[in-house]
Amino acid sequence: MVSRQKSKDLARRLLCLPVAADDYFGSDLMSTFDNPFDAKSRLNHSGCACGQHSSQAEHDHVAQLQIQAASGESDEKRYEHIVASAVMRQIFPQDAGRRAFLKSLGASTALAALSQFFPIKAATEVFAQGGPIEKKSLKVGFIPITCATPIIMAKPMGFYEKHGLDVEVIKTAGWAVIRDKTINKEYDAAHMLSPMPIAISMGVGSNPIPYTAPAIENINGQAITLSIKHKDKRDPKDWKGFKFAVPFDYSMHNYLLRYYLAEHGLDPDQDVQIRAVPPPEMVANLRADNIDGFLGPDPMNQRAVFDGVGFIHMLSKEIWDGHPCCAFAASKEFVTTTPNTYAALLKAIIEATAYAHKPENRKQIAEAIAPANYINQPVTVLEQILTGTYADGLGNVKTDANRVDFDPFPWQSFAVWIMTQMKRWGQIKGDVDYKGISEQVFLATDTTKLMAEAGMTAPKATSKTFVVMGKTFDAGKPEEYIASFKIKKAS
Repeated sequence: MVSRQKSKDLARRLLCLPVAADDYFGSDLMSTFDNPFDAKSRLNHSGCACGQHSSQAEHDHVAQLQIQAASGESDEKRYEHIVASAVMRQIFPQDAGRRAFLKSLGASTALAALSQFFPIKAATEVFAQGGPIEKKSLKVGFIPITCATPIIMAKPMGFYEKHGLDVEVIKTAGWAVIRDKTINKEYDAAHMLSPMPIAISMGVGSNPIPYTAPAIENINGQAITLSIKHKDKRDPKDWKGFKFAVPFDYSMHNYLLRYYLAEHGLDPDQDVQIRAVPPPEMVANLRADNIDGFLGPDPMNQRAVFDGVGFIHMLSKEIWDGHPCCAFAASKEFVTTTPNTYAALLKAIIEATAYAHKPENRKQIAEAIAPANYINQPVTVLEQILTGTYADGLGNVKTDANRVDFDPFPWQSFAVWIMTQMKRWGQIKGDVDYKGISEQVFLATDTTKLMAEAGMTAPKATSKTFVVMGKTFDAGKPEEYIASFKIKKAS
């Protein structure tokens, strides 16, 4: 019996691996998609693959259309056809011999017979892997909040290991530290706030370095939490003079809080104070009366309720239902210099995100991410967040299944909206290439491909319209959107 490793080595030699799997989709080898068990097709030729077209270029074009039409077929089947075609070429250099073989046995029996002599299954796995992982041991930084659930849970629940990676997920104190350690290459990739890769790429708050956000970690999942002493001040018009905390200047929390305050007539730069506070320190600052409230990530909101020092004024989904929050981020250098490592890491995170999306898995996930080396919170706190049945701190138990959700697709219109808010509040000035930057940073194409491989349905478009506090956002008209606001800092 040939060992599994020897089978894979043999497969690599026959298929001339390692190479990126996508290389096999080039026009020169398009005929590898012909059915190798069809006696009518030609696998070895100097002209058209099937003899029915005037040129190989015409044949390749038709073959491409057939591939697109058959896109519902599983990746495993498509890869199996490619591998079998390569094997057939080696065993039967002349088409006449292959045809005689197929006519005598039939296609299904021929495949079974071939599998006795060559590890078709192992070769298919090798081909699907798209080449060896350049770097297996990785360090990925995270902030201990539920937004990082897919990145964290992928470690104890085996998603990284499944894709051949040894990932150390490292709990980090704050967003500036996450940014600096990733830029300095102490971390290979990181859990970041979704505006951060945009800001880093644009050189806002740091030197400009091309960064990417190929996956959104979570949607919704934040809240405005106020000190329990303000339980009778539910109208934002009564919040003049309040001191608020947000996790970072370049955060959805900052932009959503500013948006909410401005819609209620408060100028966020004149009527209140907004300061950046690392999420793990928010509840302590609320307890010490250093702040009146925060728009922050969970578990901080639920922990404030659990400790009796605050109440949940509103969930962030009430401002914008379906808004992004955090993202999996990596430098463009990491993406391009270690493409197979990047693909394996992204696929592991996308699969973890798909698992976290299912409500029936949430209690199991809460137990997995609760320990001290991860989020360090009571399981009951995390269950309330992830299941959507929670105490609000005012004596009520509420249920909202969409309090937090997990959807990896990085809509490029999300990035455009973020940049409109950065410009609205003076973080960026002048002309902005909204479309170009959103496409360079929010890698929707990569995510689409890997979502399909993970069995998820990816959107066909890369942008969509959405509504924020009753106002529809059109990513094609960002400057008009900014101009429509009465309260803004933008000049």
